[in-house]
Amino acid sequence: MRDHIHYLEKLLKRLDREIARRIEHIPNPLLTVPGLGPVISAGILAEIVDIARFPDHPELAAYAGLTWKHSRSGPFEAEDTHLTKMGNHYLRYYLTQGANTSRQHNLDYEVYYWRKYQETRKHKHKRALVLTARKLVRLVHTLLAKNIPYAMPQTALMIERRLLHYRCLPDPAGDTSKSIAASRQPR
Repeated sequence: MRDHIHYLEKLLKRLDREIARRIEHIPNPLLTVPGLGPVISAGILAEIVDIARFPDHPELAAYAGLTWKHSRSGPFEAEDTHLTKMGNHYLRYYLTQGANTSRQHNLDYEVYYWRKYQETRKHKHKRALVLTARKLVRLVHTLLAKNIPYAMPQTALMIERRLLHYRCLPDPAGDTSKSIAASRQPR
């Protein structure tokens, strides 16, 4: 059993290398985004096919199923709504995986993720990750539509200051002895 798992892992690594080799010949501004590697970029490009099909980022988000249902009754509008999940589930997968790796390698996305994590009451990680994926949709649409490489929107110092601010926020469970940064330490 262990040998079979090892064999499958070797096959996956070989497949990842082959995807990276084939995509290097395609003009791809997504590779300039920290956290988006050749496999995720190739998946996003393969599922979008032609960015000209989407006039703006909301249409791309709807195609990926990264939109929320609207629940209303008179003046009441529900806050706890579900994703529509109507659309291309492969693209939704690549965008959420890309958002997760981007938040680990890109300070701007990490700050955004933690801000959204603090704002939600239920399903904190899932909602923050989907909202970060929605932010990634805006970036992907812009980069592909204009065919430009990624450039950091602000200086690294300003982002780092914002990150330090959000890492020092008290624990949402009420325990003020721990900060978010302390809860993210490896165990």
